[in-house]
Amino acid sequence: MSKKTQSPPSLHPLVRLVKYGRQYSNLIWKAIICSILNKIFDLAPPALIGAAVDTVVQRQNSLIAHWGIKNIFGQLLFICFLSVIIWGLESLFQYIYERLWRNLAQHIEHDLRLDAYSHIQELELAYFEEKSTGHLLAILNDDINQLERFLDFGANDILQVITTVIVISAAFFILTPGTAWMAMLPIPFILWGSIFFQKLLAPRYADVRDRVSLLNSRLANNLSGITTIKSYTTEAYEKERLGLESEGYRQSNQRAIALSAAFVPLIRMFILSGFMAILLFGGMEVINGKLAVGTYSVLVFLTQRLLWPLTSLGQTLDLYQRAMASINRVMNLLDTPITIPSGKIALPVSAIRGEIVLEEISFAYSNGYPIIKNLSLHIPAGKTIAIVGSTGSGKSTLVKLLLRLYEVQKGRIILDGIDIKHIILYDLRRGIGLVSQDVFLFHGSVRENIAYGSPDATTEEIIQAAKAAEAHDFIMQLPQDYDTIVGERGQKLSGGQRQRIAIARAILKDPPILILDEATSAVDNETEAAIARSLEKITQNRTTIAIAHRLSTIRHADCIYVLEYGQIVERGTHEELLDKEGIYANLWRVQTGVRQLSKP
Repeated sequence: MSKKTQSPPSLHPLVRLVKYGRQYSNLIWKAIICSILNKIFDLAPPALIGAAVDTVVQRQNSLIAHWGIKNIFGQLLFICFLSVIIWGLESLFQYIYERLWRNLAQHIEHDLRLDAYSHIQELELAYFEEKSTGHLLAILNDDINQLERFLDFGANDILQVITTVIVISAAFFILTPGTAWMAMLPIPFILWGSIFFQKLLAPRYADVRDRVSLLNSRLANNLSGITTIKSYTTEAYEKERLGLESEGYRQSNQRAIALSAAFVPLIRMFILSGFMAILLFGGMEVINGKLAVGTYSVLVFLTQRLLWPLTSLGQTLDLYQRAMASINRVMNLLDTPITIPSGKIALPVSAIRGEIVLEEISFAYSNGYPIIKNLSLHIPAGKTIAIVGSTGSGKSTLVKLLLRLYEVQKGRIILDGIDIKHIILYDLRRGIGLVSQDVFLFHGSVRENIAYGSPDATTEEIIQAAKAAEAHDFIMQLPQDYDTIVGERGQKLSGGQRQRIAIARAILKDPPILILDEATSAVDNETEAAIARSLEKITQNRTTIAIAHRLSTIRHADCIYVLEYGQIVERGTHEELLDKEGIYANLWRVQTGVRQLSKP
């Protein structure tokens, strides 16, 4: 679970955001206050204009004259002095609120991205089978950026519109209670229109966010498979498929834009009615001597200042709805339950002996077809066992269950007498070194990839691990030897080179339990023999589980288990299994053409 307190998905997205960012409540309140003060000072110039008109028309009978300043020039000078202060304070508070809102946006964006990424890392592998990489990237990047844009501009715009309505409404009712309602008349219709448009826009922008996820998924998938695309000459086909996704995104946006663009023209008509009412009836009040010229000037300016900013509600509403759709997606990701929680029992690497017991375990993937069925297995500490079997027999699934990448659905797995469900996940996985047939190298240097998981390793330790994995010689032939950049997913290296670096990585980690999942599947026979010699040394006094199709690589294991349809059908040493004339012996004959090699 994320370190932040999660909110129920039924809550409004804005409420969920506020609950998430409550640690920044002090910063939020400062930004809100500065936005309000900025708008208050921004609304003051019409009052100064009214005072100037009052001074010119009324002269010694003006409002400022009643404050003791009789000289006309002095009155105008005093208005200029007030203008400097008001404009200065308006500029100051604008500078402050822009910094506060933008910094707040950066803080929350940073926290959300790290929390969302951290939460994704804690989710089980089954989650990633259902969600594409592009979908997750869209949330981590595009959706969180939408939130940043809203906090940068939208939140301040909403506050300032509210402040404008409250301050100017109060001024109207103080100055001209009889005509104030004319300026206020359009506001209920404008607010109703805003709420109405918001309800109509919400599902449209939710669809926009879903469409951009599909588009990102297609792009991420195609870029990852660019070699396959080129080799099968399907560039035109993939461009067409991307075009369909992009067209869907464009049309979804068009549907949202068609509605949001209608907001401002509609609101402008309501604004016009209020402005004309004040212009007409307020002017008649002046003619009839019921309203001062200066006050009338203030009212005309304030009406424009009150109603015209409401036209920006269309853009603000557009920004708001995009942000709310994005917030929902980010928060829903954070609310995704972690189905494989960490245990509480600490088991440091130095304390792990490596005895593994599988007690009647069963497991099936989401399709419901059982992969492992009531399997029991005892692996003594410090011994090397091998698991062989046909494709789909459940060999690699056992590895994932040992690492708790998936959870057993029946039975239990015990490490040194402790159910692995009760062991702290970090300690469990730290004690296991995995060399998979699907080697993943990160974009970076050879040195960084070997030291991945062992950041404190010295150069000498890295070189020794590379030598043990028979990788040192080819590394020294690279352009910058250990500092050579391997490219994304290690694409600058051959399959065998990538696999040897992965073995070096596991050797450097020096785990008490070593799992070799087809560790030599991508190397030639000569390299395989060299790696086999190295593995023979590094597996001593270390619990080792070797999964292999090439039986020659595991013939010296202490015990070999033959797995078929999720169950162990044969067990024994290499010689014992050959003597049984069963599945293993048949596999050996297929691979070697001989029944049995002489014992060493």
